[in-house]
Amino acid sequence: MSYVELPGAKVPIRMWTDPATVEEGALQQLRNVATLPWIKGLAVMPDVHYGKGATVGSVIAMRGAVCPAAVGVDIGCGMSAVRTSLTANDLPGDLSRLRSKIEQAIPVGRGMHDDPVDPFRFHAFATGGWDGFWERFGGVADAVKFREERATKQMGTLGGGNHYIELLLDDVGSVWLTLHSGSRNIGKELAEHHIGIAQKLPHNQGLVDRDLAVFIADTPQMAAYRNDLFWAQEYAKYNRSIMMALLKNVIRKEFKKAGPTFEPEISCHHNYVAEERYEGMDLLVTRKGAIRAGAGEYGIIPGSMGTSSYIVKGLGSEKAFNSASHGAGRRMSRNAAKRRFTVRDLEQQTSGVECRKDSGVLDEIPGAYKNIDQVMEQQRDLVEVVAKLKQFVCVKG
Repeated sequence: MSYVELPGAKVPIRMWTDPATVEEGALQQLRNVATLPWIKGLAVMPDVHYGKGATVGSVIAMRGAVCPAAVGVDIGCGMSAVRTSLTANDLPGDLSRLRSKIEQAIPVGRGMHDDPVDPFRFHAFATGGWDGFWERFGGVADAVKFREERATKQMGTLGGGNHYIELLLDDVGSVWLTLHSGSRNIGKELAEHHIGIAQKLPHNQGLVDRDLAVFIADTPQMAAYRNDLFWAQEYAKYNRSIMMALLKNVIRKEFKKAGPTFEPEISCHHNYVAEERYEGMDLLVTRKGAIRAGAGEYGIIPGSMGTSSYIVKGLGSEKAFNSASHGAGRRMSRNAAKRRFTVRDLEQQTSGVECRKDSGVLDEIPGAYKNIDQVMEQQRDLVEVVAKLKQFVCVKG
């Protein structure tokens, strides 16, 4: 479908979905965003749903301002994917050992490494700028300085919630590796620190929603936020790269006879800010639950722990600020999912997938998410599908 345009106070709201299917809370959040004095455009992806602070599945383009709550607390959260030389014929009948080995190599949930991972032991891992990256930690907010040791040990860890590692097969039987994670606790604490500062600034006192508090250009608060934001986005990228390197090591050991090789990594943020230019204006584009989908750019759009995922190539729609959805998107809250579904439902909906099937991940049940194939259909003018994948192993925190 193309987009539907709804009226907004300062800019129209372009929606790549049927507005009648979007819950009222999310629609009100979008209307509120459209009142911001600095806004120049608002695009809404088909996985849109209500989110804390700002709508998930929204792309907000502002001039001279950025809203930290619209980025979210998992700064730089995103996906990585790698196609391997392995095929379905290489897979063992029992996948439980493989899942166990992955969980041993990569801490999940609130876990962390006993000692920081040395990225230089991964020969194929590009570590350019690693030392400079950690030196810049000295310039982030004093409020998180005491977290340095924890941040170094959480580098290369998965986290919980909707974060995961998967092994999948494409339509021709090739094995893919994917993972979903962000900037871990350090990104969360930086985000919460700056959101708190923004909400106290005088220019934000008259906003319709205090969660939409912004930093504005040429102020010390904006400079401090941008510094910490871009550092956390880099942390998230390194985090995914190190996890992928650890995952490849597991695959090499478990499939030693097959001698697996790996294609170049595809990686994309979906909670972040980028400096981009549209209609002759330099804008700060915030994607919360959206990926960049510029012409020819590769991205990853996952479903849930029991449904398909897609490798895509962007078509470069400027109306959508070169964006696409970040996944299927939730159709019910975590608490609603826990009330609605049982562990038996989870077992049925993840049939054929080697994964956790207990109450601890019930809120991540496929039934809590929108139909990924319908979401893909609604953004045919934003991306083209390169590969459709289906998981056979899923590791969650």
